[in-house]
Amino acid sequence: MPNLLFILMVGFGVLSLIFFILTFVAIKKRKIIGSTISLLVALLFLALATLSGTITVATKGYLALTHEETAAIVTTQPLGDKVFIANFEFPDGRRSSYRLAGDAIYVDAHILKWKPLANILGLHTAYELDRVAGRFMDIEEEIKRQRSIYLLAEKKPLNMFNLRTKYSFLEPFLDAEYGSAVFVELKKPAKFEIKVSTTGLLIREISS
Repeated sequence: MPNLLFILMVGFGVLSLIFFILTFVAIKKRKIIGSTISLLVALLFLALATLSGTITVATKGYLALTHEETAAIVTTQPLGDKVFIANFEFPDGRRSSYRLAGDAIYVDAHILKWKPLANILGLHTAYELDRVAGRFMDIEEEIKRQRSIYLLAEKKPLNMFNLRTKYSFLEPFLDAEYGSAVFVELKKPAKFEIKVSTTGLLIREISS
């Protein structure tokens, strides 16, 4: 995410520190009104620094989305008895493999759509792949057979997707936050391209 938020966090933090110092100076000089105003301004800048820092940390791992982006290339290899290996290759070069149970692969993602106020700060629609799982096409098998599911998202102390559902103060910044998912049945070894657009996830089979 943009460095502008980090710069704002540092800037507001410095301003908050300056006004806290001015508050102590005013208190020593017994200037009640001056110290009160300085304290309120210091608290305001501290709140703005905290907000900037929270957004910076909570959006770590999310990738900017312009129109339609490739989120991953997935190669699947059936192992028999409705078990298969899914090999993921991500745009940043990372690779990972998952052993999944089912006759379909399922992938979901978190998508964040920011309001114009946040766009000014450099925040635009962003996404993060969240989970991959095996999926049984037959509902009875889906209920009775053992599920297999893995985390694709980075573990982080804060997640903007979760914060927005809990705290209303983020409402002026986030226009929408929603989940999107795709799944496709596997009948043979195949290679897929998972794409994310402003409307959600897409999955297309591509030639090897």
